[in-house]
Amino acid sequence: MSQSVIASEQEVDFVLLVAESIEKNTLDRLILSQYKGADAGLGKVTCRLVELQHTIKISMIYQYKTQDITKNYALDEALSVIQNLLPDMKQANLWSSEYDTQFKRNKKKDVLLQQHKVKSTVAPKTQLAQQHNREKQRYIDQKQPYLHDLGITDQHGQLVPSMARKWKQINKFIEIFSQAVQPIMTADQPLHIVDFGSGKGYLTFAMYDYLKQSLQPNITGVELRENLVEFCQTVANKNQFNHLEFFTGDVRSYHPEQLDVMIALHACDIATDFAIHCGIRLNASVIMCAPCCHKELRPQLTSPQVLKPMLQFGIHQAQHAEMLTDTIRALLLNAYGYETKVFEFVALEHTSKNKMILAVKKQTISEPNQNILAQIEALKAMYGIQTHTLENLLKDEWMDQAQIGCRC
Repeated sequence: MSQSVIASEQEVDFVLLVAESIEKNTLDRLILSQYKGADAGLGKVTCRLVELQHTIKISMIYQYKTQDITKNYALDEALSVIQNLLPDMKQANLWSSEYDTQFKRNKKKDVLLQQHKVKSTVAPKTQLAQQHNREKQRYIDQKQPYLHDLGITDQHGQLVPSMARKWKQINKFIEIFSQAVQPIMTADQPLHIVDFGSGKGYLTFAMYDYLKQSLQPNITGVELRENLVEFCQTVANKNQFNHLEFFTGDVRSYHPEQLDVMIALHACDIATDFAIHCGIRLNASVIMCAPCCHKELRPQLTSPQVLKPMLQFGIHQAQHAEMLTDTIRALLLNAYGYETKVFEFVALEHTSKNKMILAVKKQTISEPNQNILAQIEALKAMYGIQTHTLENLLKDEWMDQAQIGCRC
């Protein structure tokens, strides 16, 4: 093994299990996380089997703070790359049709290896992502009864044609969600999640279904429409999802005591700001938002002289206001201790509301980052922006905490 230190017995065993899963075509997913090496900005690497031009390869997604880079390797080459990466990783998780294996280093630099036999109800070949088009990777079993109760599948477990786009969105969301929550998933502790604006519960149920396979999730869907709350609670009870509940209200009326993951998809206008504020206030580890209906900044927007030719068009004004709104949101999350990404959730052909703000808590702060706050003030001054709801909420929250000696 080409590395500067001698590999422990457990590390060697883990690599052998990876090699075995590749050789047998039983590999489902391998995640190397908490990178501590010299490659600046790298956080983790996700590996899957794919088929490219009738040849099986390993697709490796290198996830940096500002971008994701995908590289495809031949099987032997991939194993060598994994071996070289592992010494710089604090944790690695291997999922195959035969084993669920975790490799982890503790504070004393020892190596722990936990291995559990898992039951598989499908043949190994069907578990592979055999297409380069990653949209064919499914995180939810289409045969689950609750999908029929929600109207996504028919009585035979076949996808209802009119729900094809929704099904694609659900799987894409769970793919993003699974990568975001993986570092905070522990089998001995429940994960507390609130989904603001849960609607008919498509994503709420999918999250619960995905998580209950490996841990105990406590999920609450919050929705203003009482008929949808009653419908979703009936489906949850019918399917014995005992820790999934629904509440009639919104982010201003529902106040969770504990929050690990805050979800708010398509919360209209400043409702997104209230949701993000709730996540920051309760120190959520993960915040996921898909904002829409940006209205607050557009009436305030004053075009800088050099941009007036561009912003004379109404559609450009709307797009600019949207970009500024979400830029300030992302910067505020950064200022309050989160690592934030803004990216396309799903393709425009599936939904026009396709932007995702994903924030992962990285540090507890004694005060917000003043350099980032200065960047926000510069943007506001440039465009004549007087107020931004999330900024105001955080200022008020911070002043209240400062008066009683609390920290974010």
